[in-house]
Amino acid sequence: MVASTVQHTGRDEAPALTLDDVRAAQKTLSGVARTTALEGSRHLGELVGSPVHLKCENLQRTGSFKVRGAYVRIAAMSAEERARGVVAASAGNHAQGVALAASLLGVRSTVFMPVGAALPKVAATRDYGARVRLHGQVVDETLRAAQEYAAETGAVFIHPFDHPDIVAGQGTVGLEILEQCPEVRTVVVGIGGGGLAAGLALAVKSLRPDVRVVGVQAEGAAAYPPSLTAGHPVTLDSVSTMADGIMVGRPGDVPFGIIAEMVDEVRTVSEDALSSALLLCLERAKLVVEPAGASPVAALLSAPETFEGPVVAVLSGGNVDPLVLQRTLRHGMAAAGRYLSLRLRLTDRPGALAALLAELSVADVNVLDISHVRTDPRLGLTEVEVDLHLETKGPQHCAEVKASLVRAGYTVTG
Repeated sequence: MVASTVQHTGRDEAPALTLDDVRAAQKTLSGVARTTALEGSRHLGELVGSPVHLKCENLQRTGSFKVRGAYVRIAAMSAEERARGVVAASAGNHAQGVALAASLLGVRSTVFMPVGAALPKVAATRDYGARVRLHGQVVDETLRAAQEYAAETGAVFIHPFDHPDIVAGQGTVGLEILEQCPEVRTVVVGIGGGGLAAGLALAVKSLRPDVRVVGVQAEGAAAYPPSLTAGHPVTLDSVSTMADGIMVGRPGDVPFGIIAEMVDEVRTVSEDALSSALLLCLERAKLVVEPAGASPVAALLSAPETFEGPVVAVLSGGNVDPLVLQRTLRHGMAAAGRYLSLRLRLTDRPGALAALLAELSVADVNVLDISHVRTDPRLGLTEVEVDLHLETKGPQHCAEVKASLVRAGYTVTG
C-alpha cells in the first residue's frame, strides 16, 4: 500500500546543472562504469499491464551506482587536491564507490564507517584500496568524524550526494535508460539524499519531458515529502528502515532543487513492501538486490495500476549483508503469506502430536518450528498447547491448511 504521495508542479528557479554536465560525466566514465543491463520482468509487466524493465545497477562495479558519481567527483579535482587525498563516510555503497574511484585515479582514500558496519562491506572497501576507519554507532557520528578528519588533514571530503559532480555522474544512469528503452513512459527510482534521482531526472527530463519520473522513499525515512511541501529541505527527527541505502534524514541542497523541479511525484513504501520486493527480485528475476535497490519494485507492487508503461525501475544496488538478506527474506515471505503461525489445543495423549504432523503432511506444508506446552495454567488437565510455524505456498494455501485442521477436529486458538 502506498502510504504517502506528494505531487508538485516545480519551482521558478532552474537547476544549476545542465544536460551538458551529465553528458560530460558520461565521457569521463567511458571505460570505467559499466553500461548495466536492462532486464524485462514478465511478472511485474502483468501486474502493471504494460512492459516493465529493471535497470540493473546492482550489477555495476562495486555493486551500486555510487561509483559513477564518486569517479566524476574525484576526476574533476585539481592535482593539488588529489595530492591531499580524499575522505568519505558511509556504511557501504558510497564507501566502496569512493574507494574504487580513488584507486583508479591514483588518489589516496580514507573511508570512515560505523563500528557496526557489515563485515563484507568493510572488507570490500579495504579491497578496493581505501584505508578504513571504524568510528561511531550511527552514520551521523561517522560523518562528523570524516569531516573533522578533512579539516585536520586537508583531505577533500567526498559527499555521498550533495555535490554537482556527484549528481552529474549519477545522471548517466538516465542517459543509458533512454538509449536502452527509447519507448519508456515512466522511470521509478529510489531516493535517499537525492543524488541519483536528481541526476536521472535531469537527464531524462531534458531529453524527454514527456517521461514521468517517480521517486520512492521508505516510510520510516521519508524526508522529501515534507521538504517538497515546505519548499526547502526539512530534517527528520529520526529515521528507521531496513533500506539503509536510502536512510537519509535530510535532502541534499543540490539534489533538492532539481528534484523539486523535475521529479513528478515522490511516493513512500512500507517495510513489508520492501521485503516483498526484495523477495520478488530474487525469486522471479534471479537478481540479488538490497532493500534500497528494491524500493522502485516495492512501489510497483504497492499500486501497479497507477504506472503508465513501459516502465523502467532502477535497481540501484545489490550490496546486502547476507544476515540482513536472510532476515529480510523471512520478513518478505511472511508479508507474502508464505509463512503461517498457528496455535492449537490437543488432548495430551501418546500419538496426538504425531497425528497432527501427519495431518499437516497431507496438507503439504513444511513445519519450520514447533513448541509443545503442557504447563500453562490456562490449559485443562488433559490438554496441551502447540505453537506451529509453517511454510506454505501463499495466502490461499494458508486458508486451506486452517480449514483442513478444523475439519479434522482440531481447535485453532491463534
